[in-house]
Amino acid sequence: MLGAAVPREAAAETLPSALAKAYQSNPQLNAQRAIVRQNDEGVAQALSGYRPTLSANASVGRQYVNTTQIFPAIPGTALTQSIAVPLTGTNTVSSLGVTGNQTLFNGQQTANRVRAAESQVSQARETLRVMEESVLLAAATAYMDVSRDTANLEVQQNNVRVLQRTLKDTRNRFDAGQVTSTDVAQSEAQLAAGEASLHAAESTVMTTRANYRRIIGVEPANLAPAAPVDRLSPSTLNAAVNVGLAENPSVTAALYGVDVAQLQVKIAEGALWPTLGLQGSVQQQTFPNILTQSLLTATGQLNLSVPIYQGGAEYSAIRLDKENVGQQRLNVDQVRDQTRANVVQAWGQLQAAKAQIEAAIRQNDAAERALTGVRNEAQAGQRTTLDVLNAEQALVNARVALIVAQHDRVVASYALLSAVGRLSARDLGLPIAIYDPSVHYHQIRDAWIGLRTPDGR
Repeated sequence: MLGAAVPREAAAETLPSALAKAYQSNPQLNAQRAIVRQNDEGVAQALSGYRPTLSANASVGRQYVNTTQIFPAIPGTALTQSIAVPLTGTNTVSSLGVTGNQTLFNGQQTANRVRAAESQVSQARETLRVMEESVLLAAATAYMDVSRDTANLEVQQNNVRVLQRTLKDTRNRFDAGQVTSTDVAQSEAQLAAGEASLHAAESTVMTTRANYRRIIGVEPANLAPAAPVDRLSPSTLNAAVNVGLAENPSVTAALYGVDVAQLQVKIAEGALWPTLGLQGSVQQQTFPNILTQSLLTATGQLNLSVPIYQGGAEYSAIRLDKENVGQQRLNVDQVRDQTRANVVQAWGQLQAAKAQIEAAIRQNDAAERALTGVRNEAQAGQRTTLDVLNAEQALVNARVALIVAQHDRVVASYALLSAVGRLSARDLGLPIAIYDPSVHYHQIRDAWIGLRTPDGR
């Protein structure tokens, strides 16, 4: 028995699934992840200061020698007087050697460079969180924009259909002598205005769909209604401000910036300390001179360098880095003030959106009742065609206002979550594997050699 193939309706796209797609494929977010991986290499480079350096050298050449070797007299032997022996010839000279250096002490510069690099990695990760929040908020906004503008387009299409019927009824009544040509003209004008609004709505939908594709990476299709995320936000304004100041990634990134600046001061101060290093070398030479066929030398030595005065550049560098510390601390204050303002603004917008929805619902109910009453009164001759047209437009405006309020309600909840620092894939529970920047960090941190990145490039 053969069953007929029944087309299945495409699964609805939900806001969490759209956010998951943006989290995975957004190029701006992926570029920021690459920047974090670049900062990881800074730790590996700083750790190289603890390791020895090895170098090999080799040379080969031809030399021509024309000299006279004096052999002095040796009393008590057959050589009773000096002898001058001319030496002339050409030979091949070659050399092969290995040199190694190990820094033993450099004023803690290596240790401070490692700590500074680790702080830069932490700062880069917090900056990645900032980008993640920005992309997720933009994706949520794009999702709601498409939902809003699609619903508005449906309202405008329905409005045009209603106005077309109204115009048809008005013309029939005009033919029956019940209304004048003025009523017909008013209906025609209202229909033309409705068609203009329809075309504008179509253009807006095209724009928001393109923006959706840019941020989320796919074309929008069959979007499901979205719900706000108030459950993840603090319950009071004071709590939201406190959470924002503690958890917002912009604040934590600025704090890591202070750590990096302070360590740069210590690194600069290390230039005033002595440097102690161990050096060893092995050198094999062939015919270093015409009388010696082979020469092997091996040396090991401690090198101590004590800076006394280097023109004052090192002192200027220290003062500069100290000024940078002050700047970074002021930057933290600025970021905290901005975060506090963003939280208060987002909180106010969310409360306003909640009130606007309630008002828009009442407006819709009242506009529907008013339109029904005006139409009944118009049939009884107590209302004009213009009254009906105005009531229809009032209902359209009320429906649009409700659509906008529902859009703003959801977007405001995500904006508040972003302001307090909790708009992340992990906090939202998105159905996708969470990107862990520490994986790459541990893969390359202690790598002594290798050209390939962990992903094989």
